[in-house]
Amino acid sequence: MTTAPDATTYRLIDGKQTAEAIKEEIAAEVAQRKAAGQKTPHLAAILVGHDGGSETYVRNKVLACERVGFESTLLRYEDTITEAELLAKVQELNEDESIDGFIVQLPLPRHIDTNKVIEAVRPEKDVDGFHPMNIGRMVAGLPALLPATPSGIVELLRRYKLPTDGKHCVVIGRSNIVGTPVSILLAKNLEPGNCTVTLCHSRTQNLADITRTADILVAALGRPEFVTADMVKPGAVVIDVGTTRVEDADKKSGWALKGDVNFAEVAPLTSYITPVPGGVGPMTIAMLLLNTLRAAKGEVYPK
Repeated sequence: MTTAPDATTYRLIDGKQTAEAIKEEIAAEVAQRKAAGQKTPHLAAILVGHDGGSETYVRNKVLACERVGFESTLLRYEDTITEAELLAKVQELNEDESIDGFIVQLPLPRHIDTNKVIEAVRPEKDVDGFHPMNIGRMVAGLPALLPATPSGIVELLRRYKLPTDGKHCVVIGRSNIVGTPVSILLAKNLEPGNCTVTLCHSRTQNLADITRTADILVAALGRPEFVTADMVKPGAVVIDVGTTRVEDADKKSGWALKGDVNFAEVAPLTSYITPVPGGVGPMTIAMLLLNTLRAAKGEVYPK
């Protein structure tokens, strides 16, 4: 019978520290490029409206660009912008040779077709990794600009040297942004990879029975503290992708970030676990920067 690790034995997977290491590596390469007279990578972001989470995320992206020596441009629009106007802005960035990559911050207002906007971004500038071309290349095992959050999860597993070969990975959540792509990446014949992957979602029956078989459990469903101790196998690696704002009167801001995992309950059972905040979130920005550098170098789509 498997026994749970002692409460003091689990280790935090520090996404903030790992992301800083990646930024240092990027900054060193950017400095070399500048010294050699090569173009400085340039990342642009389009922000529509005033969603609090999006505001914070985009601000952090701008600061990260400064940190690694990128040029950055932030284009802000009210949520009254029409779909046609937004698509015209996307096309302007597609044609702007000074910009290596750009993102359109999600979510968008309801009157705008998100898929239409994603497909309008040129694949070679799609540093979010959402375009069907990049998703298709990822599935086919071809070089691609990978979705930032899923590739960040894989990078955490790599840098912590956590074994994945032959392990059972259960992913809760099938979004095109996280759940589905991370399930594909972890099933690939790569390192990290070679997992046997089960992708669970809102129609999955007997969910806890499935999650209790996971060596690696990825929670990416956007429901705060959904994963409880009875859903986790002792010794599992738990990756918490959730970042939901919940009211918290004890916080000066009036809210706190909660993950999809009930950390207090689950952490003592695990061998490794990501915290919220400070886990997967910082990795998303780091991998976005890495995609921008790759785009500037023409690694996936030669210039």
